[in-house]
Amino acid sequence: MADTPEEPLLLTPGPITTSRATKERMLHDWGSRDRDFIALTRHVQGRLLHLARGEENHVCVPIQGSGTFGLEAMLGTLVPQKDKVLILVNGAYGARIAEIAKRMNRNHHVISLAETCPLDPVILDEALAVDPTITHVAAVHCETGSGLLNPIDKVAAVTAKHGRRLLLDVISTFGALPLDVASLPCDAVTISANKCLEGVPGITFAIVREESLAASQGNATSLSLDLFEQWRMFEETGQWRFTPPTQVLAALAHALEEHDIEGGIKGRGERYRNNCQILIKGMQELGFQTFLPFKFQAPIIVAFHSPSDPNFTFPAFYDFLRDKGYAIYPGKVTTADTFRIGCIGKAYEKDILGVLAAVRDAMKKFGFTPG
Repeated sequence: MADTPEEPLLLTPGPITTSRATKERMLHDWGSRDRDFIALTRHVQGRLLHLARGEENHVCVPIQGSGTFGLEAMLGTLVPQKDKVLILVNGAYGARIAEIAKRMNRNHHVISLAETCPLDPVILDEALAVDPTITHVAAVHCETGSGLLNPIDKVAAVTAKHGRRLLLDVISTFGALPLDVASLPCDAVTISANKCLEGVPGITFAIVREESLAASQGNATSLSLDLFEQWRMFEETGQWRFTPPTQVLAALAHALEEHDIEGGIKGRGERYRNNCQILIKGMQELGFQTFLPFKFQAPIIVAFHSPSDPNFTFPAFYDFLRDKGYAIYPGKVTTADTFRIGCIGKAYEKDILGVLAAVRDAMKKFGFTPG
C-alpha cells in the first residue's frame, strides 16, 4: 500500500507508481548539450533496442512527450502523403490513431471491430486483398480502455504476406510482454517511458527499421515530430534537436536498471500476470464481473462492469479507494459502464490484496452489491 493517502498507489495504465530511487534520479540537473547527457541518451537508446531485439537493423529515436506524440511522429514520418494506411480499431487507442491520420490528412481506411473482440487477421487479409492502394497497416497491441490484448504476431504475418508495412502501438506492453522486432515483420513500434518500464511521463520512443527511416526524409509535415530529422541529429551530434526532458531520461535510465534486476521482460511480466490473476479472482469472489473473458485479457489493466445498484456511484467509490491509498481509473469503453484497475507499476501481490480489501470495505460502507 502507498505510504500515505496523499501519494496513493496508482493502479492505472500510466502514469504509474515508480520506485523512490527512480524519483531521486530527477534531483540532478543535466545540461542538454553536455557529454554526460549525450552518453546517457545513447545508453538508454541502446538498452531499449536490446529489449526489442532490434540492435542489428533498427534504430531508437526519442521524442519529447507522451506516447501519443510518438504515434503522431511515427505515422507522420513513415506514411507519405501519397500512401494509404489501414487502421485496425477495437478500442479507444486504435480510434486515436485514426484521429491522428485524419488530422494529418493522411489517406486512411478504418476497420472497426467490437471492443470485446481481438483484431481478426481474416478480416485484415480480406481487406488487403481487395485494396491494393493500402501501403501500411496500423494497430494497437493492448487496448487499455478495456484491457484487450491483440494478436500482433498474426496481424504482422498477414500484413507481410501482402507486402504492406506495419506500424504498431506497443506503448502499454513494452517491457512486460515479449517483442522481437528482428523477427516480427513491422516497420516501427512506438513505446513510452511511463508504462511497463516504470519510468515517469515525458518521453516516447520509436523503434524503427533503419532502412525505412532512411527513406522517410521529407514525409513529416510537423517540425517537432519529424522522426527522420530527430534521428539525423542524433546520428550527427548525439544531441536532441529541441530541449530534452533531461530529468525524465535520467529517471528512465535508472528504471531500466531496476527492470534488469527484476529479470527483464520475463520477470516483470510474471509479476504483472500474478497481479492480474489475483485481482480478477478477488473481484469475482466479491461478485464483480470482468468486461472481457480471461483469454483476451492483457496483464496490464482490467475493466470491470460497474454495479447497477443505485447505491453505487463511481465518484464516491473512487474517492473512498483514494482515501484508502489507491487510485483507480474510470471506464473508457463505449458499450458498457465500467471502471478499471491496473496491474502495472510498483505494485505487488500485497498491494492487490490491499485494494481488494478496500473494495470490500466500500461495498459495506455504501451498501451496494456488484450484480
